[in-house]
Order: sequence, then C-alpha cells, then structure tokens
Amino acid sequence: MSVDRTKWIVVGAFLILVGCGSSDSGNSVGGNIITGEGFPNPNPVVTTEWGDLPAGRAWGHTAGIDIDPTDGHIWAYERCGAGGGSAAGPADSTVNCDTNPVDPIFKFDRNTGEILANFGAGIFVVPHGIDVDSDGNVWVTDFVANAAGTKGQQVHKFSPDGELLMSLGVAGQAGNDSAHFNGPNDVIVAPDGSIFVSDGHDGQQMTSVAAIEQGRREGKTGRVMKFAADGTFITQWGQLGTDHGEFRTPHALEIDSQNRLWVADRGNHRLDLYDLDGNYLESRYSYGRISGIHIVDDIVYATDSESDPIRHVNWIAGVRIGPLDEDRLTGFIPGYPDPSRNYQSTAGEGVAVDADGTVFVAEGPASIPIARGAFTRYSAN
Repeated sequence: MSVDRTKWIVVGAFLILVGCGSSDSGNSVGGNIITGEGFPNPNPVVTTEWGDLPAGRAWGHTAGIDIDPTDGHIWAYERCGAGGGSAAGPADSTVNCDTNPVDPIFKFDRNTGEILANFGAGIFVVPHGIDVDSDGNVWVTDFVANAAGTKGQQVHKFSPDGELLMSLGVAGQAGNDSAHFNGPNDVIVAPDGSIFVSDGHDGQQMTSVAAIEQGRREGKTGRVMKFAADGTFITQWGQLGTDHGEFRTPHALEIDSQNRLWVADRGNHRLDLYDLDGNYLESRYSYGRISGIHIVDDIVYATDSESDPIRHVNWIAGVRIGPLDEDRLTGFIPGYPDPSRNYQSTAGEGVAVDADGTVFVAEGPASIPIARGAFTRYSAN
C-alpha cells in the first residue's frame, strides 16, 4: 500500500510540474517566442532592394541565399523576374527561368552589393535551395519541371565561375525512387563531401490525416536523400507525416559544428536534428513555421516566412535567433507589416549571416510585393 501511495505522490508531483511549465509555453528567457516581443533586435537597420541588378531586369522572388566560405561574399539566386517585385498588381504566373532564361545565380559583394558573378541561364525552371561547399562550388535545386518535361526536378553543381559540373535527378521527370526527385527543396554538402537533398514540397498543405494518406498514395514525398560526393545514391529516410522521422515539406537544410543535420520541417513547424546517417536526435520548436536556416558561431538563425492566420495562427513572421544546443530564443528580427496577414507580418524565405553578423534575407513570393527587391539586408548600424 505504501509503495502505491509513493507512486501516486511522484506522479502527482510530475503532473504539477508539467502543468506549471505549460502555462508559460509561449515564452523563452527574455521574451515571447510567438510574437517576438521582449527579445532584442540585433540588426535594426533595414536596407531594402539590396544588391545590384543587371540593366533591363526586374527582381523576381527567391528562397535561397548563402555565404561563400572561401571569401565571405553572398551567393543567391532570383527566379528570373517571377513575382515581378511589385505591389501594383498580381504577378504573371507564367514567368520563370524557363520562359525567361536569364542568369538566375548571383554572387554579390557583401559590403557593396556589387555583382561579382552571374550565371545559370537556360538550365533552370524554378530554383529553390542553394549551398556553397567548402571549395566554393555552388549547388542549386530546381524543384519543378517545365511543361515540355525537359528541365527541372534536379540538383545542379556549378564551379565558382559557372561551369556546370554535375546534375542529380532526371531532367523534367518527378518520381519517388532513388533516381528521381519530387520537388527538391534544398541541398547541402557535408565536410566529408556527402550530399544531402531534402525532397518534397507538397506536404505543407496537407493539414489532415486523410490528406497525408492521400499524398502517400499519390507518391508524394517528404524525405531526405543522401548521396556520395560523386553523386551515387547512398540512403534516404522519411515520408509524409507528423512523427519524428517524417516531414511535411523539409524546406531547408543546415549542418552544424557538431556534424548534425538540421531539417527545417515547415509543415510541422519544427527543426529536426539528425546525425549524418539519418538517425533522429532531437527537435526545436521555438522558431515558428520555418523556411530557411543558417548557423554561424553556434548561433541559429531561422526565418519564418509562412506563419499566417490560416496555417499558423498568432505567430509573427521574422528571423528568430537562438543558441545551438537549447530550444530557446535570444533575438528576433521582425519582418514586414502585411495587411493581408493582419498583425502577423511577412518575411523572407532564405537567410544567411556574414562574418560581421549582418543578416541577409531572400524574399519569397509572399514577401516580395512588400519588400520589392529579392534581397533585404539587416545590419547592426
């Protein structure tokens, strides 16, 4: 009898602790993780329409931006005028890098915005993820196919001067086997040369068990694929779903100083951490509906571009900042006020941070009508 009573005392104490903790679930040390209120903004100076633009071109939206590890400058892409960069009226949905084959990939001087390189014309339909490896090679995903079935659904590797070195996937053809992609969102190269691709963009719209099951039956994907440095397929993990090891749009990838792979699972509103063999380690929940992630000096920068009154109510869009090994925030950079989202604002989809702590954001379809340019720079002064 005394043993049972002791068990109930322990269980009761645990429930009391859980209840006390849950009453403050929207807060982190120093502020509120949902609204960003109370957290300092380390980069309050906003430069809109950052970066030079070639003559005769209009900025299109984007989702990808990265830092060159060899010289610290900025690599990014824009979608060849898609979205128009204008609040004057609806964008022309027929504009992409297939219908308007200009050079989508840019290298910018991080201080001046001057164009240092520009290439990639005629190769892409809609570029999506970008990574610059330790040798300065530029990797970009192309996440949809063109109508002719001749481009898209691939991952391309370029030399720093724009030579196409490798392509993964089958041009213009989607699939869920090891040879095909089905909406490749992002790519990242590990220190040992292994290539990781997060595949499947449709899951974020699947908001019921029935929708997820239907997506699985249709062959939709929510997975991470691993390849050797020469492009040989090694393994994959994940499917559409809400459990750990499952994804609803694994939108962005990052590898930290401990050689852990971070997956921004946009549809499940979390960051999932894995070892490089695909074993699940842990998750972070303080960053919102994440589209992009960058880690520098063991500080996590994650941009929430997608929280809105329907898909993620209450959460304010912006860049959330926190320490590597704790699920809490230390800073918040707010996005743009957006009347269509009421008080929730809008923000870009990609984020990168240079050696000085300057934050660069790649503006996606939701934010570019307000931001007007493809890139925004947030600096300390």
